[in-house]
This record gives sequence, structure tokens and C-alpha cells, in this order.
Amino acid sequence: MFEARSIETGDKAVFYRELAAQLEALLHGETDAVANAANTAALLYQTMPDLNWAGFYFMRDGELVLGPFQGKPACVRIPVGKGVCGAAVARRRTMLIEDVHAFPGHIACDAASRSELVVPLLGPDGVIGVIDLDSPSPARFDEADRVGIERIAALYLVGCGVVALTPAS
Repeated sequence: MFEARSIETGDKAVFYRELAAQLEALLHGETDAVANAANTAALLYQTMPDLNWAGFYFMRDGELVLGPFQGKPACVRIPVGKGVCGAAVARRRTMLIEDVHAFPGHIACDAASRSELVVPLLGPDGVIGVIDLDSPSPARFDEADRVGIERIAALYLVGCGVVALTPAS
């Protein structure tokens, strides 16, 4: 069920539609944010090629704190505004970084990471966390990945009951 066939053929739109359907099935009937984050991170890590880290950071007492993830051990706390994850929170927008070494203030939790995609999780009261994807390849992520992972973030938030599904979601 959880394979990356369509992304290997270069059809990212199909891949992300299939990924969204798989995530909806995984989250169906479960509202626990930690359980859903764990399954979302595992699904992303297992189905997306060329990742070395996939996971969540959640806002706790004004900083990002490590949540469920797949990959090497990671930085536990990230201040808002620091690194790519902290910048995504401060700016309240997705950060697609082709070369993390060129990003001012990049936090190198894994020296092998070369590119990064961070999508903020926007709840009704502000940013509640981020989905963070790292790759050992430069420029691994593109606009199709941004759109696809933003959809995954929306499905995660709906699955946890943080936001309601809207026709545009």
C-alpha cells in the first residue's frame, strides 16, 4: 500500500494524490496528534525517495520541540526565528531551501542534509508546529513538493481535529 511508484516515474501530482489518500486512510478515526504525527512521519519517510529525515516539531512554551520523526537523532529544541524550521514559524510560511549551507543561521542537526522543506502547521490560534523534510541532495524539493506537503499538513491538521476541512483544502 505505501509505495512511491508514481514519484519514480516523475509524476509528482499523482504521487501526492496517492500519498494524501494513504494518509487519510491512516488518520481515519484517530485524533491523537502524537499518534497521527508518528504515522505521518513514517509514511513520508517510507514513500518519499531521497530523504534522510522526516518529522515534526511542535510549539511548546514559545519554541519548537522535537516530535515524532524518522531518521537520525535530531535537535530537540529550536528557537522561533532560528534555522529553517524557526524561520518557517516566524514567517508563517513554507520554506523551500535548495542549499541549507547557503541559508543564514541553518541549524545542522545532520551534517548530511543539503536541502530542506519545512511547512508550518497553522491552527486557528497560530502556528502549532512544522513538518520538516531533509534530503542529502541539493535542490531535492521543488514547487510540486511544496504544494504536496502543504496538502499533507492540512490533512494532518484535519485528522487531529485542529481545523475543519474546507472545499479548498
